[in-house]
Amino acid sequence: MLFPSLSRSCASRRVLFASRRLHSAASAVVELDYSKNVPANANEKEKPLVILHGLFGSKRNWMSLAKAFATELHRPVYALDLRNQGTSPHKEPMTYSAMAADVLHFFKTHELKNVSLLGHSMGGKVAMSVALDPDLPTGLLENLIVEDIAPSKGAMSPEFQGYIKGMQAVEAAKVKSRKEAMHILTQWEKDPAVLQFLLTNLEVPPLVEHGHFKIPLHLLEEYMDAIGDFPYGEGKRTWEGRTLFIKGTKSKYINKYNLWRAEKFFPKMQLIELPTSHWVHSEKPHDFKKAVSHFIGPINMGSQ
Repeated sequence: MLFPSLSRSCASRRVLFASRRLHSAASAVVELDYSKNVPANANEKEKPLVILHGLFGSKRNWMSLAKAFATELHRPVYALDLRNQGTSPHKEPMTYSAMAADVLHFFKTHELKNVSLLGHSMGGKVAMSVALDPDLPTGLLENLIVEDIAPSKGAMSPEFQGYIKGMQAVEAAKVKSRKEAMHILTQWEKDPAVLQFLLTNLEVPPLVEHGHFKIPLHLLEEYMDAIGDFPYGEGKRTWEGRTLFIKGTKSKYINKYNLWRAEKFFPKMQLIELPTSHWVHSEKPHDFKKAVSHFIGPINMGSQ
């Protein structure tokens, strides 16, 4: 999930992020937390599906689909928590180059082979950054699936402007219950499904003294421009592998003005549309699973 930059000067922040990018490649990678579903008699390393969530999300949002993919595709399925999200460590910088390096490190650490990589929204940009990364070993990535995001650069969408402000307001109010937190957040968002999604990050008493979000809101706010960015310009890098973009018809994240960018980076891409908003996998889980499963295909168990 994406949200817009806030009140800080865009010019000064761009200078800040430009300087940070100079050392981001040398920054230590993060050991990402993850969940794993491995079908009976399946190899944990061969032909896995790896799933990357969107902003404010986590591996928990993909539990049901991850289990379904493992069963249907006979593949191991890993759902990751990206840095500063879920239960993975909090660390700067929160740039796509840094997050892609984390994912590549995960592939190497777990000795994964012939990976199918699926990412939603911010996670989709991370997945594309992995595919385009010069450090991606040849042949490691087999399939790329991008859910409702394009490899474009720009300010974050205004419709999400209030999310981080709302969560900061919840913490400032020192709420004692999820009900109190939801009441505050309704000033910025009315959709109950979105509110529940945001509140998956909230801890309340007795676990903590007062309501507190597990994600580092100050870092997310600081890196707003970086989350709206993309690390590669057109014509600089391409990935020639099998690529599927899945667009929600009611969403504007993939549109006629940025689709050409996707085609430039991923010349073998396919595009399908499902009748949803930005959260395609959540609104149409069966159709989404069917589209992904058809594109990837199951492992031939006889070859294991």
